Amino acid sequence: MTEKRAHGLSRRLEALAHTITRFTGSTMGFALALGTIVVWGALGPLFHFSDTWQLVINTGTTIVTFLMVFLIQRFQNKDSLALQLKLNEIVAALDGASNRLVNIEDLTEDELDVLHRHYARLAAMAKRDVDLMQSHSVDEAATRHEMKHGRKNSGRKS
Repeated sequence: MTEKRAHGLSRRLEALAHTITRFTGSTMGFALALGTIVVWGALGPLFHFSDTWQLVINTGTTIVTFLMVFLIQRFQNKDSLALQLKLNEIVAALDGASNRLVNIEDLTEDELDVLHRHYARLAAMAKRDVDLMQSHSVDEAATRHEMKHGRKNSGRKS
């Protein structure tokens, strides 16, 4: 029962976060923020620009900033995961694509550096190619490059 209640709370919080994220990124959200600042500034002379008047805006903006950091991170996490899943589907579905690239985001920085160097080599090969539309996979790039130019792959790295 408590697990079901926690799941319901999670869904309600997610819906609230989604609504707030969409609103704050909208023109109306910006207008509300701008209007708040204008009203606060206009009230300055009424409160003689007191410490309390300044404390109100400082406290409000601190609270909003604190909450927005979490909302932005939540949105970025969800968006990043959705993008990675879409890319994983494309990689998995394409013939000739390296399935080692599925879930590449889980690799270490050193492993990503190795792949980056490999793709830099592919880019160098592509610059030498006459056909700009020719593509290479991670696993077959050197072999395809050698075959394309009529040479046997003698273990050399291009």
